[in-house]
Amino acid sequence: MNRYFRTFITFFSLIFIISCKAPGGNENTIVSIKTTLGDIKIKLYDGTPIHRENFIHLVNSGFYNGISFHRIIKDFMIQAGDPESRNTKSPNFPDSLKTFTIPAEFNNMYFHKRGALAAARQCNDVNPLMRSSGTQFYIVQGVKFSDDELNTVEQKINSNIKQSHFNTLIKETADSLRLSGKTMTDAEIQEIASIKMFQYLTEFKEYKMSEEQRNIYKTIGGTPRLDGTYTVFGEVTEGLDIVDKISAVPTDSGDRPLNDIKIIKVKIIKN
Repeated sequence: MNRYFRTFITFFSLIFIISCKAPGGNENTIVSIKTTLGDIKIKLYDGTPIHRENFIHLVNSGFYNGISFHRIIKDFMIQAGDPESRNTKSPNFPDSLKTFTIPAEFNNMYFHKRGALAAARQCNDVNPLMRSSGTQFYIVQGVKFSDDELNTVEQKINSNIKQSHFNTLIKETADSLRLSGKTMTDAEIQEIASIKMFQYLTEFKEYKMSEEQRNIYKTIGGTPRLDGTYTVFGEVTEGLDIVDKISAVPTDSGDRPLNDIKIIKVKIIKN
């Protein structure tokens, strides 16, 4: 991790503690993202305060200025926020998903409709708590879905939630045993976790999309398979055509654009 980023994290930690203790909130914060292909305006949600305050601090610190959209998948999303993407001379720059993270803030009111702003993260295998990357975000382009397709998506989401919880139970059990000085085999740890999982499932409420969500996914589109497992914390209010323009650029086999798409400047225009 470079010196700039270490300094940034230390500074951010102090500011974030202060901002979380501050009374009141930022009602409908609007952010302007100026890119090399046009401008996008985004509204940050008050219902995800940790992500909102984190993003506001990053914007005010100038963190996103000069960063690229380093991952673009047409009909899915455009992703940015890796500090290493400032160095355009290094096309194989490392991913920053392993730097600082913040807790997930899942809210059924916020979902992956077209134009949704959400936090990237590492996969469930290494991140069972589904914590968000502190810096990387993506904007959903998505496609439209049928009712049958949405039914299948719901089943997949519930499966992912259960598997993630089971992974968490295994980790918690193993950590507890290690701290107590006890030794058990992997099979014994899984057996203990399975008993706890059974108790969890007796009270588990299946994830189910609202009629509003279904209608939006059928008429406007989005990426519903990420609901309930990735934190959505805002939405595009202007510039969806720019999102479409960015998502249409040619990319290589690693989903990196062949021509650099830069974020020129990000600023708060309403707070």
